Amino acid sequence: MTMPNEQALMIRDVHIADRPRERLIKQGAVSLSNQELIAILLRTGTREESVLHLANRVLKQFEHLHELKHAAIEEMTAINGIGEAKAVQLLAAIELGRRLASKQTDERFTIRSPKDAANYLMDDMTSLKQEHFVCLFLNIKNQVMHRQTIFVGSLNASIVHPREIVRP
Repeated sequence: MTMPNEQALMIRDVHIADRPRERLIKQGAVSLSNQELIAILLRTGTREESVLHLANRVLKQFEHLHELKHAAIEEMTAINGIGEAKAVQLLAAIELGRRLASKQTDERFTIRSPKDAANYLMDDMTSLKQEHFVCLFLNIKNQVMHRQTIFVGSLNASIVHPREIVRP
């Protein structure tokens, strides 16, 4: 929902049926834009701007929605209108979404080939900005028991000593 004079238009000025929370209840979450979903999580704007405008500024700050996945609390609170409480709410929601999207379920994922390991890690690692050295710890049936990032390297390299792998 983008309004021409969005900054001056407060959520209380939007018709009840057009407010994000009410639309989610009636039409479901899939009917809402990213801006509206973030506005629901933020709950309120500031005295000067609506929650929809604040949500739009959050999206602009991180350019793409998936960039929020790597946001630090300091980056969030640097946005005018986002205090620690709102930043924590957003980061908690992002982490819940990440966990829901994760392949780890009650059944253990079985690794039979390097391709299986790559498929297991691909969703989480494709948007990383640095090299990450990740170890998968398997049981005797080659099922993933644990996953641990051992080292975060530079833009294109990770140097890891074998003791760093064996220690965990």
